Amino acid sequence: MSIESQHQRVLHIKNMVCPRCIMVVQEELEKLGLHVLEVTLGVAAVGENAEVDEATIEAVLAKKGFELLHDKREELIESIKVAVIQLIYSEEISSLTTNVSTYLADKLGKDYSTISTTFKACEGIALSRYIVVQKVERIKELLTYDELSLSAVAAKLGYKSLQHMSRQFKEVTGITLNKYKNEGGTDRRTIDNLY
Repeated sequence: MSIESQHQRVLHIKNMVCPRCIMVVQEELEKLGLHVLEVTLGVAAVGENAEVDEATIEAVLAKKGFELLHDKREELIESIKVAVIQLIYSEEISSLTTNVSTYLADKLGKDYSTISTTFKACEGIALSRYIVVQKVERIKELLTYDELSLSAVAAKLGYKSLQHMSRQFKEVTGITLNKYKNEGGTDRRTIDNLY
């Protein structure tokens, strides 16, 4: 089913970053009496229901840390964030045959220049930096699990070498991978609030 069709309202929602967010949004919309057609990261499609206005939906979602988006730029920024997070947390990143910028341009149907310029203007951080920060947070998570070697973590996240991953990690965190791992890595943050 397409998320964009007639007889439904499409809600673009900020701060949805994981499957649990999808579940929470769906539950909250259903509690309002809305017929939920589909919920994906950043988007919910509900049947038209004149009795539930947007302000009510917005208030309920805000209590759970979500925010309705109201313009195309906000929607694009959230789509970029969702695409980056999905890529980094999927197995797909390790087997990309293109660079991340090409992947994002293809996924979002826009040229990378537009994507990165809009992201920087709205978020105050370069998209390339946002991607690195997200990857470093994923590295922290994988190191916390302590199930993979450093080389396996690098491969899983699409790094060409362990050295490259190590440089980026130290640049973002200020400490080495080994020091982070040996000290039990306790400075993790939520992926929707990294910068």
